[in-house]
Formats: sequence, C-alpha cells, structure tokens
Amino acid sequence: MQDYSLLISEKLLQIKAIKLQPANPFTWASGWKSPIYCDNRKTLSYPDIRKLIAESFADIIKQKYNNADVIAGVATGAIAIGVLVAEVLDLPFIYVRSSSKGHGLQNQIEGYFEKNQKVVVIEDLVSTGGSSLKAVDALRSSELDVLGMLAIFTYGFKQAENNFALNNCELTTLSNYNSLIDTALKIQYITDDFLPTLKQWRQNPETWGK
Repeated sequence: MQDYSLLISEKLLQIKAIKLQPANPFTWASGWKSPIYCDNRKTLSYPDIRKLIAESFADIIKQKYNNADVIAGVATGAIAIGVLVAEVLDLPFIYVRSSSKGHGLQNQIEGYFEKNQKVVVIEDLVSTGGSSLKAVDALRSSELDVLGMLAIFTYGFKQAENNFALNNCELTTLSNYNSLIDTALKIQYITDDFLPTLKQWRQNPETWGK
C-alpha cells in the first residue's frame, strides 16, 4: 500500500490546515495546551488537495475494503470529504451525527442504508478517538457492519490506539504526528530545537504547559 503520510503532511502544513507553534501554544476546547492545531476542513478550499485526499482514501478502500457497500462520514468535519470519496468509488453515502436530532424523525444517521451493509467510516481528525468511535457505535447499533475507519490525520495518542483496539475498529490514517514532524523539519517549518517540546507534549498532552 502506498505511503501517503509525508506528502499529505506537507500539503496540510502548506495550506495551514495544521499549524505548529511550540513557542506560542494553542488552547484546545478541552482546555489542553498544545503546540499543534489542526483544522482539516481547510483542505476543502483547495481543489487539488481535496482531490488528492479523496483519491488517496478511495485507493486505500479499494485495497483494504473492496467489499464496502456504503461510505459514512462523521459529522460535521468529514461529511464533505466523505461525499467526495463516495463519488470516486461510486458508492452510496450516509453521515453520522454526534447525537440524534431532537425533532422530526430524530435520526442520528442520515441517508438511506440497509441492515448488514458493509460500511467504511471517514473522519477528518482523530485525537483520543472518543467522538469518532461514538459514530462507529451508532452505525453498529443500526446493524451496519463497520469494516474500519479512515482519517486524514491522527495525533497518535496511546489513548486513541487503546480505544480503537477495545472497540475492535481498525484505524488507517493518511498522515500522523510523527510524519508531520519529519516533514516540518524537512521543509524547514521548524528547527531541531523544537523537537524535545513536541515529543514531550505528545507523551503527556493533558498536563503539558500547565
């Protein structure tokens, strides 16, 4: 299988979908301090990059999950890219809300599907894996067979690795934290001086910077 990680990492840095600021950390919604911030929705504004991502996902699905019946996007960040992947593969598309609607049909899964269909889940970003795996649970609760999840980027937290293993869900990503750092050094986005800080954060993100 082709390794997309360095190429995708470079593209994400070029368009500032991912920013690295070890000397001026970001504050996440969770309250964590972080030297990295990721907003992969920016990729949708760049036709060549969104096409690269969609075709890379499609290539992986053809190789790993060529029996997929449906593509599912995780709302809201992965809906658009999920549609593009489904279009490349000529497959139906559905998407999964974080929770059921409080009105109308009260759907959590939007779109048409049938029980026992095989589904590949598309996500834009995986941190701890909690919200991503809630989507997997919703699909399984609706009697869909989840083959695996594909994401654009993961921070590579051990917690996420454990969560996906406990939920028996295979995760494949186009890029990851280690590849991002390697690429950032290669293109001189950062210098070697920042490496200890970046490694320390990934080891203890909850307490880093406090």
